[in-house]
Amino acid sequence: MKQQWKPGTMIYPLPAALISCGTPDSSNLITVGWTGTVCTDPAMCYISLRPERHSYAIVADRMEFTINLTTEEIARATDWCGVRSGRDFDKWAENGLTPEPGRMVSCPSVAESPVSIECRVREIIRLGSHDMFLAEVLCVLADEGLIDPGSGAFRLDKSGLISYSHGQYFAQGQPIGRFGWSVMKKKKSKNSK
Repeated sequence: MKQQWKPGTMIYPLPAALISCGTPDSSNLITVGWTGTVCTDPAMCYISLRPERHSYAIVADRMEFTINLTTEEIARATDWCGVRSGRDFDKWAENGLTPEPGRMVSCPSVAESPVSIECRVREIIRLGSHDMFLAEVLCVLADEGLIDPGSGAFRLDKSGLISYSHGQYFAQGQPIGRFGWSVMKKKKSKNSK
């Protein structure tokens, strides 16, 4: 039997993403869990921010941001950037993170991130405690070190991605199947008749 609770946001786990925003000369990082895919064609995603956060005004002014996926290697920096304000700290310097110039946006991406997704805001949707920045994906930057030289496959599973669930960060576990595995036909072995 399930216990009934008041309405809340219990959709876990979530990505623990570092959002970079601003300009090459003045940029900030903020950690968000409220981000995700909205549409594939055109490629669109979103982030949700509280209006009182320092990065909110930066994103609303520039109308662009970069979503940087995070790993076990930068987990401490990811948490730190979510609890400290860019009003008071240079988050890049404080955490030893490397800003890389944007390709399609003016804000830098995080060099230590295995995937950085550059976005342009199409619409700000005012919702309540958070506002949603609905954005079009302009380009995706992928770590070349994760591309298998033999197959050319992008091995994001080898990057050590982390997620956030109900107040804690988690390393990703072992894969249990690929998309569509539940309906795939089993291959016949060579020895069966």
